[in-house]
Amino acid sequence: MSAIIATTSTSVTVEDVRKSYHHHEVLKGVSFTVPANTVTSILGPSGSGKSTLLRCINRLIPIDGGTIRVGDQLIGYENRGGRYHELSDRDLCRQRQRIGMVFQNFNLFPHMTVLANLVEGPQVVQRRPRRETETEARELLALVGLAEKADQYPGQLSGGQQQRVAIARALAMKPELILFDEPTSALDPELVGEVLDVMRRLADEARTTMIVVTHEIGFAREVSDQVVFMADGVVEAAGAPTVVLDPDHSPRIRSFLARGLH
Repeated sequence: MSAIIATTSTSVTVEDVRKSYHHHEVLKGVSFTVPANTVTSILGPSGSGKSTLLRCINRLIPIDGGTIRVGDQLIGYENRGGRYHELSDRDLCRQRQRIGMVFQNFNLFPHMTVLANLVEGPQVVQRRPRRETETEARELLALVGLAEKADQYPGQLSGGQQQRVAIARALAMKPELILFDEPTSALDPELVGEVLDVMRRLADEARTTMIVVTHEIGFAREVSDQVVFMADGVVEAAGAPTVVLDPDHSPRIRSFLARGLH
């Protein structure tokens, strides 16, 4: 696996991040740290700001306050003489190449084959050689159990297969950090396991830094090094899964866990 997965992973530091939409404050000063080579699961009720936070980390949406660092790089800004200045589109694109993202609705190019979906980014954005990218793409498809689907189109695949292709596509860019935005929420229940199995393998073997917004409590408990529980735009608890996912931690967490078990 080491030949096709980035050998360098990085840490993430979120500090006092705030975000509002039309005077509605979605993130109210969120802070936590993700060590390199670890898996952090973000849990919480709907509307708590989880997906918004993930998009802020990748600068798909700008923040209104606070800072986000991936490794030693300030995301979206540069510090010039103590003042923050927004990055140019070109510099922001370069930053994003370090961060892979897997969306809940796959976001594959429907007019491209599975193989073409994987090689588009490395060839066009990173300008890597065609032979190299195609070889690695086929190895990644084998990794996610879809080697035989290289020449098919996304519309010919099940939802679970499409999501596994989306994971392989994110890995094809050799990111130092991968963000997963509720990667199983759009899947039929019988397809969830195949996607979670791929993510477990990445966590166990690749040790890529992963941040996973999820409602899969079992995955968070078994795979995560850290769980961050959000509610009403703030971090209510962060720490080891055995601590945060203890029903006695707080009434809000106890209520969330109870809903997830039914």
